Amino acid sequence: MRTLRNEIIRGALRCPICRTPMTVEGGSLTCAGARRHCFDFSASGYVNLSAPNQSGGGDSKQAVRARSRFLNQQQYAPIARGICEMLREVLCDRASLVVDAGCGEGYYSDRIAEEGYAVAGVDLSKFAVDAASKRANSAGRENSFYAVSSVYELPFADGSVEAITNVFAPCVESEFLRVLKDGGYLLIAQAGEDHLMGLKRVLYRETKQNGERADLPQTMKKCGERRVRYTITVEGRAAIADLFAMTPYYWRTSAEDAQKLSSLVELETEVDVLLTLYRKEKGEVFS
Repeated sequence: MRTLRNEIIRGALRCPICRTPMTVEGGSLTCAGARRHCFDFSASGYVNLSAPNQSGGGDSKQAVRARSRFLNQQQYAPIARGICEMLREVLCDRASLVVDAGCGEGYYSDRIAEEGYAVAGVDLSKFAVDAASKRANSAGRENSFYAVSSVYELPFADGSVEAITNVFAPCVESEFLRVLKDGGYLLIAQAGEDHLMGLKRVLYRETKQNGERADLPQTMKKCGERRVRYTITVEGRAAIADLFAMTPYYWRTSAEDAQKLSSLVELETEVDVLLTLYRKEKGEVFS
């Protein structure tokens, strides 16, 4: 069983129940509160730090497996590379703590950890977090940690984080501002206007470009932007099904339209992702 050895990550964690600092004791995280809440490490090394009313949410085991299979083909490697390049431009100290809020199965988090940063990934799906922790184990990462937690209530102390990455996940500006240090950065990856247009052309008679998200930061200072755009060819029915399963269209598409993918053995589609960097100004708070 892998436990949390990285002092940077350990120093930032707080109890999700009483919000006091946490320490590692044997195979558990224990808080400093009067009741000493205890959270056990799983066999793969993650910890469930979600609130009781949040447990059981997030992606299913089948969805996580589909996402892992597709991402492991490295079709989205340019996105991960773009994220790391932007972080490198603003984080000079490899001792910086980066939180991946909505980390999924850990593809992007692990790439960031490979850069040498201390990385803590959180996601509401225990299946995703377990897969992320296993990925870290396979790579021998001692500088990463994963926890089941909502992005709306992160298990980190106020002002304890240098950067947050938010890749295709809900953006919660108020909570991100709480945990970021003054001068800290938020890097959001969102679908560009033509993202997966080739997939959409197969599924629907009429296609529309993706619009701007409604949950983008309103008070943080925008300080950088990069567009990652290229074309991929997805080969094989299984890989096409995996790509479809990891998109929001999987839940919005009728069974009749979804059936159109079953006859395809090759799919060419655009990948269009917008990476936007925001900075927390000194003393900025959001409530």
